[in-house]
Amino acid sequence: MTLDTQSEKTAPPAVILTGDRPTGPLHLGHYVGSLRNRVTYQHDYQQFIMLADSQALTDNMEDTGKVHRNVVEVALDYLAVGIDPAKSTILIQSQIPELAELTFYYLNLVTVARLERNPTVKAEIVLRGFERDIPAGFLTYPASQAADISAFKASLVPVGEDQIPMIEQTNEIVRRFNRLADREILVECKALVPEIGRLPGIDGKAKMSKSLGNTINLGASADEITAAVKKVYTDPLHLRVQDPGHLEGNVAFIYLDAFDTEKAALEEMKAHYVRGGLGDSIVKKRLEVVLQEMLAPIRARREEFAKDKGQVLQMLKEGTARAREVAARTADEVKAALGLSYF
Repeated sequence: MTLDTQSEKTAPPAVILTGDRPTGPLHLGHYVGSLRNRVTYQHDYQQFIMLADSQALTDNMEDTGKVHRNVVEVALDYLAVGIDPAKSTILIQSQIPELAELTFYYLNLVTVARLERNPTVKAEIVLRGFERDIPAGFLTYPASQAADISAFKASLVPVGEDQIPMIEQTNEIVRRFNRLADREILVECKALVPEIGRLPGIDGKAKMSKSLGNTINLGASADEITAAVKKVYTDPLHLRVQDPGHLEGNVAFIYLDAFDTEKAALEEMKAHYVRGGLGDSIVKKRLEVVLQEMLAPIRARREEFAKDKGQVLQMLKEGTARAREVAARTADEVKAALGLSYF
């Protein structure tokens, strides 16, 4: 008896939606938190990567040029780390009007009080010092994110732990819409939390952030890497080489844990540091070697792609067109369920 392989059906790959707000160049924190995972995901999933320029305007309306300029710059970072536009669909959010349309519908499925209770939104409001002077677009960010995720029917969304409340609110909106439609049109999603979470800044602050100026960018020159490593926060109590050192909160070792591939040698270095007799300068020298080796090929690829930004824009145009076809189908289904299909 022969096996009829033609009759076998292979399940389509799960859909991932991920992306970044293009407000500046990407850095080591982005690489650890998302970029290197995206390179892996693109081989096993249908991956959409969004340049969220519309959402970036919610707190950058006074400098829209910053957002516009960084769309191509962030795309260059994507290409430089190995994201393949033939395997991952890279899109520009503002060029898909169906996303804004879905956001408008979803705003009727969530209350202002619920938006204000979202822990992620509350934390970001405090961080930006909005108090009660909150841009409406910023407050409604969870509805916009729900539109982005559901438009592509993504079932997996890579996020940090601080973003899990956004995923929960997306699923609340999805469930409420499906109940209204009386059928499963939209797809609930699951958060994919990376093993290594958010990297601290080189100054020891909890977050590596463009606005805080405590980053090492993916396109940093060799000299910039050297200068940044010299500023890396270590153990303030490790005043003499012979003193025992502490690993907790020591940014140099946090970075080595994230990027040094020679794990056995790293564990020996940690043990030496803890018992005393190992200076911070030796640790930083190792860190610089690791970062220089890792970032040199990324920088070289970025420089090569940057020679033809027109080609990068064409890649973005083609990816956005493919993504819009998907989002438009979902928008049509949503409008039909709401009784908004007349012709």
